[in-house]
Order: sequence, then C-alpha cells, then structure tokens
Amino acid sequence: MISSKKTTVILAATLAAAASVAGCGAKPQDQAAGGAQSSGPLNISMAVTQVGDIPAKDSAVQQMIEKYTNAKLDIQWIPNSAYNDKINVMIASSDMPKMVKVQYNPNIVSSLRSDLFWEVGPYLKEFKNLSAQNPIFYNNISVDGKIYGVPNFSDIGRASVVFRKDWLDSLGLKLPTTVDEWYNVTKAMALNDPDKNGKNDTYGLMLFKKYNEGQYSLTTRLATSLGAPNKWAVDKDGNFTPEFMTKEYKDTLKLLKRLYDEKLINQDFAVFDSTEAEKMFDSGRAGLKIAVAQTGKSQADRLSKNDPNAVVDVEPLKGPQGIRVSGEPGNSGFFVFPKSSVKNEAELKQYLGFLNKLMDPEMATLLMRGVENTHFVKAGDKVEFKDFSAFQREVKPYRDNLPYVEGFNVAPLKDTPIGEKGVTIAKENMKYAVPNPALTLNSPTYTERGAELDQMVADAQTKYIMGKLDDAGLQAEYDRWKKAGGGKVMEEYKADYLKTQKK
Repeated sequence: MISSKKTTVILAATLAAAASVAGCGAKPQDQAAGGAQSSGPLNISMAVTQVGDIPAKDSAVQQMIEKYTNAKLDIQWIPNSAYNDKINVMIASSDMPKMVKVQYNPNIVSSLRSDLFWEVGPYLKEFKNLSAQNPIFYNNISVDGKIYGVPNFSDIGRASVVFRKDWLDSLGLKLPTTVDEWYNVTKAMALNDPDKNGKNDTYGLMLFKKYNEGQYSLTTRLATSLGAPNKWAVDKDGNFTPEFMTKEYKDTLKLLKRLYDEKLINQDFAVFDSTEAEKMFDSGRAGLKIAVAQTGKSQADRLSKNDPNAVVDVEPLKGPQGIRVSGEPGNSGFFVFPKSSVKNEAELKQYLGFLNKLMDPEMATLLMRGVENTHFVKAGDKVEFKDFSAFQREVKPYRDNLPYVEGFNVAPLKDTPIGEKGVTIAKENMKYAVPNPALTLNSPTYTERGAELDQMVADAQTKYIMGKLDDAGLQAEYDRWKKAGGGKVMEEYKADYLKTQKK
C-alpha cells in the first residue's frame, strides 16, 4: 500500500491530472462510472481475488482510479484458496456486489444459464476499448453463444520453456523437441553435474502435485508441443477424444514414468507444491521449467541473487511440428453483473463504461506501469520500471483484477532482454496456439460431475508414473472413467458441437 506523506505529495499532481482528464468531453458510456450521474461518483462494489497484501481503501492507486473514472470503489478482496467457494455462497444467497470476478467453471456456467447475470454481448460495441479486443477473448467465455462478462484479458499462447542456458551450453545440448530429447536433456541435467559443484544435487525437469490438473497443466502443455490435442480432439464427424487417450499424450506420460523410475525427477512430486518447485529453480537446482513466457524475467531475477553467473533464457515450446502451444482461455477470470444487484440496463452500461475507461491510455498506463517517476520513468519512446518492487506491492493487486491488454493504449516497456523476449513470445505464440475445441461446449454431465471425473484421471496418472499401475491398469482406469460419466461427456460434447456447427 502507499501510505507515506512523501509518496502522497509525489502523486498529487498526477491525481489532479487524472481528475482533469476524467472531466473531458466524451459520450456518457465513455465517461464510465459517473458519466450518466449528476449526483457524484458512482458507487461500485466488486469481488476480486486477493493478490499480495490487501491495499488500503485510500491507497494512492485506488484514488487515481476513482478520480479518473468518477467512481467510488468498494472492493472485497478474497483469498485465492477460498475464492470459488466464497463466490458460490454469494450466488446461492443472491447476496452479490455489482461486479463479480468469476472463473469459467461448471458452477459458474450453470449460473449463467440460469439467467442470474446480465448478458453483455449486445452492448460491447458501444464501448470502444472493450470492443477493440480480439473476439476470441469473448468467444472463450461464451455460454451457448452468449457473452455474459468482460474478461481479465491474458495472452492465449503463453506456454514456453524457461531454462538454464548455461547448463545446456556446458552439456553441449540443445532444447528438446521430441520425447527422446526431453529424456536425454533431463537425464544429463540430473546426472552430469551441470553446475560443476561436484555434487549430484540437480534436476532437469521437476514435477509437482498439480502437474496434470487444470487448463494450464504441465502435461497438457508438454504433450501439445509434441503433437497431442489441447485437452480434447474432435474429428470431422464431431467425435470427441480426451487428450489422455491419444498416442502423443500417452508417450508424454511414459516419458514422465521413465524419468521417475530412473530417479531423474523428484520422487516426492505427488506431495510437492509448485511453489517448492519454483524455489528449486531459484536456488540453482533445476534446469527446465514449462511455464508462462513472461515468468522468465522473474526467474532470472530471483536466481541471480543465489547465482550471479547463472544464465536463464526462454523459448517457445517446440516439437516435431515446430512451435505448438496449448491455447489458453485468454483470461484470468471475467467480470459478471448480477441481476439481483444491477437493476437495469442503464446501470449495467455504467459498469461496462467503468471497465472500458480503465483501458484508456491513462488508466492502462497506471495498471501496467504504475505512476510516472514513482514506479516507472520514460525512456525515449518506451518506459522502464524505476521501482518494480513497489509496483508489485502497490499496483499489481489492481492490475491482476482489472482489464488490460499489454501493448494496448500503453507505451512499450523497456525491460531486461529476457523480459522483453518473454512478452514477445507470448504475443507471437498466438499464431501457434492449439485451441481446446470443447472449451465452451455444453455437457450437463461435466457440469455436474466434471471435477470428480477429472480427479479420477489425475489420480490414475500419478499412480502410473509412480509404478502403482501398469499400462493395463491405467487403461482400466480410463475405461472406468468412461463408464462413470466420461463417455457421456464425449457424447454430449459431440451433440453440442454439431448443433453449434449448424448455426
């Protein structure tokens, strides 16, 4: 949070400028929150995810947002670990703020179908910043072809490999692009003392307990790069096949099993948290990480504190077919507007106007770069961070919960080479992103039992890697998944897919 008198003085001129800009002529929608009101700022209550420490309500950043948009914000910050449960309770009780950040999951989709929230698709064209974004972002949160929210936009092709370039060079190896190469590089990093400390204390690839769960799973990212589908494959007749039943995915799982059997990856992965895996990389004990491209910079920064001579690099995931990336939904949640608290169309447009206003150059700069001369300074036609730690503490909680698109209405960031490279990769990977064809399809069975079905597969794969199931045992678990409802999901996806194809 920002609390010092010195910082407040530094920001005073910026706050005044923001207030001045907010009063400039624009259509009511473009004036955002308070544009249609004559009685003062619009009160906006919202539920969002807590990121770091909760900012003070009078923080300078929040004051700037409120001044520019003519709004008064009442933000409920909910810890990530309890977020979905808390939102579900809100929905069940119909006790919701004006704007609620939600995730695209079966419970939320069911609520959207139940007419609990406003459909916003027909209004988006009235807001120049919201309507300027790639339609894919909106399609990826659609329900039965309708759009009910505004995404927290994120790059769709972020998957990459962050790696120790100095290790690869010293071992005379290149980045892996096949199953065999992944095995050979991981083995060499584990056994051939890449850090030259004379100890057998390094790993190439590391696993953690959520390695095969969710839209961003390591197994999906790795298998897709090697030729597997992204979660689901669909053929010309509309038949759906889950990724884990394809050869390329099975080969990826066999790779992980082989690495485990030969003790080339951490043996405690089933109880190993992803944050601990991060620390292993940060401490110089791991050489390969499948991750978001933009994280290369932070990995390099943290590692440099333990090993100033380490060289970290980032590259797109490549396989036999070249760059191939599992396409992501393109959002870190999206804002919906409950009909129980947003009473009419005019009010809805004010909240859409608020989000639209946040993507104006002034607010886009605030959310993505912070405050000039406090968090960033100008560097020619670019800007560069002056105090990145302060930005992380004071601005990031808002940035991570409000809409922005890197490169839209904001000056480019002068960064470290790996920082700029990560941003470029995430943008360019859009061309190579493999979509999940079932992302927005309707399966009543998955809506009701999706979490249970997914867990069956995840648990079976972990047992397989650890040698508690052989190939036949794993197949038996997949067969059990089909009988328990997975087969029904496949049928329902096909029916809904064919229906949407006819539209």
